[in-house]
Amino acid sequence: MWPRSARDLIDGQERLARAQPALWRPRSTPHVVGACVVRFPRGQIGPGARGDPGWAAAVAMGGRRVVAEATVTGAAAGPYAPGLLAMREGPLLEAAVRRLAVVPEVLLVDATGRDHPRRAGLALQLGAELGLATVGVTHRPLLADGDWPADTRGATAALLLGGERVAAWLRSRAGTRPVVVHAGWRTDVDVAVDVVMATVCEHRTPEPLRHARWLARIARAHG
Repeated sequence: MWPRSARDLIDGQERLARAQPALWRPRSTPHVVGACVVRFPRGQIGPGARGDPGWAAAVAMGGRRVVAEATVTGAAAGPYAPGLLAMREGPLLEAAVRRLAVVPEVLLVDATGRDHPRRAGLALQLGAELGLATVGVTHRPLLADGDWPADTRGATAALLLGGERVAAWLRSRAGTRPVVVHAGWRTDVDVAVDVVMATVCEHRTPEPLRHARWLARIARAHG
């Protein structure tokens, strides 16, 4: 059950940050990679409130082939608050992933993992709730800091928080801005980078995330 108050969420995050689950390693190559995103109304004024309509999408892909996809329409479970994104988006994302006909081995999430005030961002918490290994992919770090990598495909540079390597800048394509790859539930930074690089094709962001974003936009357009 997702927490219904900020205090409960913070307590849960602190417990998850202390957890030491066995690290995930892919059983085969290529493996089925999932992704999920949630979208809220365009042109929304203000940071976002509890009850805002939301459209969540999830996809599972084997290589470049979509093997399952799902969308869910619902309402935000909480207001937007920094560091508490799980309370707002978590239930919708979980519902979309659970609707997939094929269970992915690892899930890409548009959120942070260990790069978080309590070392337990939405990517990590969603993975614990679903029982799936997760990797966070964002455009910028939340709190961690580090220089950009070399302008070479596959180049990485550490992102540190309190001296701990919690994420990495990844140059997924030369000549483009790097993405941030986050260790999530049952993944470390190195495995997270490998997963993302294996799913990047012509664009700088992984194909499963791109497809999930497209699905969520289509669902939102149809109301």
